[in-house]
Amino acid sequence: MIEIPFLGEVEEDQFNNWLMSKPIAVNVLGGEQFELILDEYKDDKAKEDFHEAIQNFLSIDDSTLKEAQDHIYRYYRDIFVQLIPGDDWYVEIATPDKIWKHIKFGSTATVSRRPHGDKSVYISLECSCDWEREHGLQIVFKQGLHVNKIGPFDGHLTNSDAYANDELENVVYR
Repeated sequence: MIEIPFLGEVEEDQFNNWLMSKPIAVNVLGGEQFELILDEYKDDKAKEDFHEAIQNFLSIDDSTLKEAQDHIYRYYRDIFVQLIPGDDWYVEIATPDKIWKHIKFGSTATVSRRPHGDKSVYISLECSCDWEREHGLQIVFKQGLHVNKIGPFDGHLTNSDAYANDELENVVYR
């Protein structure tokens, strides 16, 4: 077992080069229990960056997520125009504040260092959502402090990386 600040003992997954925490309450996600996966932590030369991002993430509250609801709603609206009434995925959401009833957070959050660009540590959540069951919803927190990316789950930590366009570095939803 390895001890990580703010998480305690974590288990090692030798096949994926991951470390996984025990379930821990995450305030920003309504106090629900999540396992944090630390990707490539063991080989990282600046582990304190991971510690800081984890501490930040565990200290923020749901107001941080609420600040991103308009971006999530825009993602929903972009998909909604493609939905067909009567289809299983068809859901009408009248206002941004109603979006939360249609999102289910996954059970893990992945903590990883961006391999290029600013090389900061980000925390990514893969969520399911009623309007886009195939690609779901990805919510990414830069340094665990604020939402910096919303959209379908593509594994990228920024829109700049997702679209190979440096001009999208600070764009939350494209």
